[in-house]
Amino acid sequence: MSDNSSIFVEVTDAPLDPAPLVRFVDAPEMGAVVTFSGNVRNHNRGRRVEHLEYDAYRPMAEKQIRAIAEEAVERWNCRIAVQHRVGRLEIGEPSVLVVAACAHRGDAFDACRYAIDTLKERVPIWKREVWEGGEAWIEGERDAPVTAEGQG
Repeated sequence: MSDNSSIFVEVTDAPLDPAPLVRFVDAPEMGAVVTFSGNVRNHNRGRRVEHLEYDAYRPMAEKQIRAIAEEAVERWNCRIAVQHRVGRLEIGEPSVLVVAACAHRGDAFDACRYAIDTLKERVPIWKREVWEGGEAWIEGERDAPVTAEGQG
């Protein structure tokens, strides 16, 4: 079932909405739809976050997200949609959406979790966290402070 009609991938600067993704993955043979939304939270590492800025080389990011989606489709016989936002995001806004549909709920949960966890590990999307008095590029569990000149 690994044809392109079962996968939707997009890196966009437009606000994210899960409803079109749910409609995309929905099909008569799918008994379960799982939606994950990664939202900008107002705190991290003991600091009050003001906003986040995401950047990506879109063609490379979309290619790698598509590869992850293809792996999920092959493994769980699912339909899957993934969107990631770039640009400035305010507190509460979704930065990433993953929607997986499978015949059974366990597979849908597993496919969704695999997609988001693997995306975080493999896809070159960079996040700048901005808080009162500072900012840093965040990479996994590490972050490098950015000076006024933009150097870490």
